[in-house]
Amino acid sequence: MVNSAALKPSRVVIVGMGAVGTTTGYTLMLRQRSSELVFVDVNHDKATGEMLDMNHGLPFTGGVKVWAGDYSDCRDADIIIITAGASQKPGETRIDLLKKNASIFKEIIERITEVNSHGILLIATNPVDILSYTSWKQSGWPASRVIGSGTLLDSARFRYLIGKNKGIDPRSIHAHIIGEHGDSEVPVWSLANVAGTNLDLDEETQQDIFDRTKNAAYEIINAKGATSYAIALALDRIVAAILGNEGSVLNVSTLLEDYNGVSDVYLGVPCVVDRNGVREILPLPLNETEKVAFQASANKLKEQIAGLE
Repeated sequence: MVNSAALKPSRVVIVGMGAVGTTTGYTLMLRQRSSELVFVDVNHDKATGEMLDMNHGLPFTGGVKVWAGDYSDCRDADIIIITAGASQKPGETRIDLLKKNASIFKEIIERITEVNSHGILLIATNPVDILSYTSWKQSGWPASRVIGSGTLLDSARFRYLIGKNKGIDPRSIHAHIIGEHGDSEVPVWSLANVAGTNLDLDEETQQDIFDRTKNAAYEIINAKGATSYAIALALDRIVAAILGNEGSVLNVSTLLEDYNGVSDVYLGVPCVVDRNGVREILPLPLNETEKVAFQASANKLKEQIAGLE
């Protein structure tokens, strides 16, 4: 007997076909994460052009149905990735983007929730933690199904730089960046290790690695105008965890309640991610310095959220 559930197509919709949305779409197509991939953009011609360009490569990659659509296509979506909004300019912080993108998001979330009440919202637009929080509030969906990309990319940058310093594959480095995806993010040096072994890095080296992690986006934006490849891979990783029902531990942004003294704010922390979104938030035993910095990160974002009300 054929399992009818296995025949149901999986659909991912990407709203916003700028640098991040386009690169994410291409990554998802190459890795065949879903059977259906839909591009939505206020500039429909742009979405159509990206769709055509990718469709012409399908004979080389395999069977993903890709089309340029509209918000009605969100109706049957398993995951809606939002990358739309104003992009970060050289010299501009993620928080500078807040008021511009908060107004854009209000309409986007309204259009999505008119037709879909069962999917997962995956937010990538900056400032991602605040926009994830406001999207959760506006949507009325469970917080487990409104997820921000959080500090997954920051943690990857952190692991890459540590691995480069130690001459070890970054996939073998266990290290976390938590808190805001931005200037107040926190490196958890107290738990960083390789196979349970302390990294043995002096304070100056630790500070240099963290500074380069925190400022990586600014460096890339100043050099080429936008980040795209690594964030696309991070979003692809989250999509894979959801559609594959993996139960993977990923540092995504989610609603925190009494987490190291922090409540009622979205921040990036290690979470178990599966078909239902964030299944579980994993507690980290932070040292006192890290806990204070984490709470400061939360308070900073709460002030920004209060400024929107």
